[in-house]
Amino acid sequence: MDLSSYILVVDDDPELRTLIGDFLREHGYRVDVAADVASMREAIARRRPDLVVLDVMMPGEDGLSAARRLASEAGPPVIMLSALGTDTDRIIGLEVGADDYLAKPCNPRELLARVRALLRRNPPPTDDEPAAASASGLQYRFDGWSLDVARRELRDPTATHIVLSDGEFTLLRTFVEHPQRVLSRDQLLDYARGHNVDVYDRAIDSQVSRLRRKLSERGGKEMIRTVRNEGYMLLPSVVRR
Repeated sequence: MDLSSYILVVDDDPELRTLIGDFLREHGYRVDVAADVASMREAIARRRPDLVVLDVMMPGEDGLSAARRLASEAGPPVIMLSALGTDTDRIIGLEVGADDYLAKPCNPRELLARVRALLRRNPPPTDDEPAAASASGLQYRFDGWSLDVARRELRDPTATHIVLSDGEFTLLRTFVEHPQRVLSRDQLLDYARGHNVDVYDRAIDSQVSRLRRKLSERGGKEMIRTVRNEGYMLLPSVVRR
C-alpha cells in the first residue's frame, strides 16, 4: 500500500463521495473529500494533493472549469468522473486538462487501477527528493528552450517559465526523449499515459495541439510537426545535460 499519496475526492453526492473515499483509504491512500469546487480549492490551499478525483456535474463551478483552472496553474493530476460517458464527453474532459476520464457508474477497482497508474507517472515527493533531484539535474535543451525534469519546469529562450499541465509535461518529455523521430499516436499513448489508462487518439491530438500552441506562442516557429497518417515529430535537435 502507498501510504505516501494524498488524494482529494470532489463530488456533490455525499454517498458516492464517502464510498470512493472509504474505498481508497482501504487501499492505503490518505483521502480528503470536498462537496464542491470552492471547498476543493480551500482544501488544496491547505495542502496540495497528489491527485484529484473530480466530478464533472456539480452546483456552482463545474468540474470542467475546475480542471481547466488546475491545468493552467500546473496543479495536481486529475481523474474526472462523470455520468456523461460518450467519446465526445471524454475528449472534452481531456481537452480541458484532465489526465484521465472515467464514466459513472464505475467499478471501484477500475478507479483504483487508474489512480495507481496516474500516481506511478506522478509519484509524490519524498523527504529526500529535493536533494536527489538537485543531484540528478536532468535537463533537455532544444532550440533555446530548456526542460528541467527534476523541477518539472519548461523555460523559453528568454528564460520565462511556461506553465504545463501534468499531461503536457509528460508529453513534452516524451518528445525530447525521442527527438527528430516520428511518434505514432499509439507510441505517444504508451510513453505518455501508460498501458493501463483508457485514452482515445483524439485526446493525444488535443494534448499535442495545446503543447504546440504554447511552444509557438513563445518561440514563433514550428516545433512539433504533424506527419500525415503517421504521427508527430519534434523538429529541433535535443541536448541532454
